[in-house]
Amino acid sequence: MTKAILFLYGSLKRGRRNHRLVADQEYLGEALTEPRYRLIDLGTYPGMVRDDAAGLAVKGELWAVGPCCLAGLDEFECADGPYFRAAVAVVGREGVEAYLWHGPVPPGARTGDEWPFPEARGQRTEVRPDPRY
Repeated sequence: MTKAILFLYGSLKRGRRNHRLVADQEYLGEALTEPRYRLIDLGTYPGMVRDDAAGLAVKGELWAVGPCCLAGLDEFECADGPYFRAAVAVVGREGVEAYLWHGPVPPGARTGDEWPFPEARGQRTEVRPDPRY
Protein backbone atom coordinates (compact mmCIF):
# COMPACT_ATOMS: atom_id res chain seq x y z
CA MET A 1 0.00 0.00 0.00
CA THR A 2 1.63 3.23 -1.21
CA LYS A 3 1.48 6.28 1.00
CA ALA A 4 1.36 9.85 -0.28
CA ILE A 5 3.80 12.38 1.14
CA LEU A 6 2.02 15.63 2.02
CA PHE A 7 3.46 19.00 2.96
CA LEU A 8 1.16 20.49 5.61
CA TYR A 9 1.43 24.20 6.41
CA GLY A 10 -1.78 25.24 8.18
CA SER A 11 -4.63 23.84 10.24
CA LEU A 12 -3.57 20.20 9.67
CA LYS A 13 -0.19 20.65 11.40
CA ARG A 14 0.46 19.25 14.87
CA GLY A 15 -1.28 21.29 17.55
CA ARG A 16 -3.66 22.97 15.09
CA ARG A 17 -7.44 22.81 14.79
CA ASN A 18 -7.74 20.09 12.12
CA HIS A 19 -4.75 17.94 13.05
CA ARG A 20 -7.11 15.15 14.13
CA LEU A 21 -7.51 14.32 10.42
CA VAL A 22 -3.86 13.17 10.14
CA ALA A 23 -3.01 12.38 13.76
CA ASP A 24 -2.91 8.61 13.14
CA GLN A 25 -0.65 8.94 10.09
CA GLU A 26 3.17 8.96 9.94
CA TYR A 27 4.89 12.25 10.85
CA LEU A 28 8.13 12.59 8.86
CA GLY A 29 9.40 15.86 10.30
CA GLU A 30 9.61 19.56 9.61
CA ALA A 31 10.28 20.73 6.08
CA LEU A 32 10.80 23.78 3.86
CA THR A 33 9.59 24.35 0.35
CA GLU A 34 11.89 25.81 -2.21
CA PRO A 35 11.36 29.61 -2.34
CA ARG A 36 8.56 29.41 -4.91
CA TYR A 37 5.50 29.77 -2.69
CA ARG A 38 3.81 32.12 -0.27
CA LEU A 39 1.17 31.69 2.42
CA ILE A 40 -1.76 34.09 2.38
CA ASP A 41 -3.96 34.99 5.33
CA LEU A 42 -7.52 33.85 4.65
CA GLY A 43 -8.80 34.64 8.14
CA THR A 44 -8.88 31.54 10.32
CA TYR A 45 -6.62 29.53 8.02
CA PRO A 46 -3.93 30.06 5.36
CA GLY A 47 -3.70 29.22 1.69
CA MET A 48 -0.47 28.49 -0.16
CA VAL A 49 0.02 29.91 -3.64
CA ARG A 50 2.82 29.59 -6.15
CA ASP A 51 4.81 32.84 -6.38
CA ASP A 52 7.74 32.54 -8.77
CA ALA A 53 8.48 36.28 -8.70
CA ALA A 54 8.80 36.79 -4.92
CA GLY A 55 8.38 33.34 -3.40
CA LEU A 56 9.39 32.33 0.08
CA ALA A 57 10.61 29.07 1.58
CA VAL A 58 7.41 28.05 3.38
CA LYS A 59 7.78 26.18 6.68
CA GLY A 60 5.64 23.14 7.33
CA GLU A 61 5.54 19.45 8.14
CA LEU A 62 5.80 16.29 6.06
CA TRP A 63 3.34 13.46 6.61
CA ALA A 64 3.06 10.04 4.97
CA VAL A 65 -0.65 9.31 4.61
CA GLY A 66 -2.43 6.18 3.48
CA PRO A 67 -5.01 6.03 0.68
CA CYS A 68 -8.08 6.23 2.96
CA CYS A 69 -6.69 9.25 4.83
CA LEU A 70 -5.74 10.91 1.54
CA ALA A 71 -9.26 10.43 0.18
CA GLY A 72 -10.68 11.99 3.36
CA LEU A 73 -8.28 14.92 3.14
CA ASP A 74 -9.16 15.48 -0.51
CA GLU A 75 -12.82 15.62 0.47
CA PHE A 76 -12.09 17.94 3.41
CA GLU A 77 -9.80 20.32 1.50
CA CYS A 78 -11.13 20.26 -2.06
CA ALA A 79 -14.85 19.46 -2.04
CA ASP A 80 -16.25 22.75 -0.76
CA GLY A 81 -13.41 25.17 -1.32
CA PRO A 82 -10.91 26.47 -3.80
CA TYR A 83 -8.03 24.13 -2.86
CA PHE A 84 -6.45 21.47 -5.02
CA ARG A 85 -3.72 18.92 -4.37
CA ALA A 86 -0.58 19.31 -6.49
CA ALA A 87 3.13 18.56 -6.47
CA VAL A 88 5.28 21.05 -4.57
CA ALA A 89 9.04 21.51 -4.45
CA VAL A 90 10.32 20.64 -0.96
CA VAL A 91 14.00 20.95 -0.12
CA GLY A 92 15.66 17.52 -0.10
CA ARG A 93 12.51 15.56 -1.03
CA GLU A 94 10.77 14.42 -4.20
CA GLY A 95 7.22 13.31 -4.76
CA VAL A 96 5.67 15.70 -2.24
CA GLU A 97 2.21 17.19 -2.65
CA ALA A 98 0.31 19.95 -0.86
CA TYR A 99 -3.09 21.57 -0.96
CA LEU A 100 -2.72 24.83 -2.89
CA TRP A 101 -5.16 27.73 -2.97
CA HIS A 102 -6.58 28.83 -6.31
CA GLY A 103 -9.40 31.04 -5.07
CA PRO A 104 -9.46 34.81 -4.89
CA VAL A 105 -6.78 36.45 -2.78
CA PRO A 106 -8.26 39.10 -0.49
CA PRO A 107 -6.91 42.58 -1.38
CA GLY A 108 -4.12 43.54 1.00
CA ALA A 109 -3.95 40.06 2.56
CA ARG A 110 -1.04 39.41 4.86
CA THR A 111 1.47 36.93 3.49
CA GLY A 112 4.38 35.04 4.94
CA ASP A 113 6.36 31.83 5.17
CA GLU A 114 4.87 30.24 8.29
CA TRP A 115 1.40 29.80 9.82
CA PRO A 116 0.25 31.22 12.09
CA PHE A 117 1.88 34.44 10.99
CA PRO A 118 4.17 35.94 13.61
CA GLU A 119 2.76 39.44 14.05
CA ALA A 120 5.98 41.24 13.15
CA ARG A 121 6.67 39.12 10.06
CA GLY A 122 3.33 39.15 8.25
CA GLN A 123 3.59 41.30 5.14
CA ARG A 124 0.84 42.90 3.14
CA THR A 125 1.43 42.47 -0.54
CA GLU A 126 -0.40 41.97 -3.79
CA VAL A 127 -0.45 38.25 -4.57
CA ARG A 128 -2.01 36.60 -7.58
CA PRO A 129 -2.15 32.80 -7.71
CA ASP A 130 -0.27 31.29 -10.63
CA PRO A 131 -2.89 30.70 -13.36
CA ARG A 132 -1.20 27.41 -14.34
CA TYR A 133 -2.61 25.77 -11.18
